Amino acid sequence: MLPIIRPTSDLRNNFSELSELVHKEAQPVFITKNGRDDMVLMSMALYEQQQAVLELYRKLLEAEVEVQSGARLIPFAEAMAKLKGGPDA
Repeated sequence: MLPIIRPTSDLRNNFSELSELVHKEAQPVFITKNGRDDMVLMSMALYEQQQAVLELYRKLLEAEVEVQSGARLIPFAEAMAKLKGGPDA
């Protein structure tokens, strides 16, 4: 999918169109100023989705560091029981 690139003047002159575009396409719109990259415009939903992915990566890295440091691994069934608050928790 090709990136959507628009000039900064569209922020002022076509804001409603840009808002509709970022929601409809579910991808960021790259805003240029004097022909150069300046900023990125995206929907709140896309921003929150990207933040959730970053948080997941952070947690996975944290877990990887724990494992490399010798943390005790637990079997999948035990982990699921703890998550569900079951009798094995």
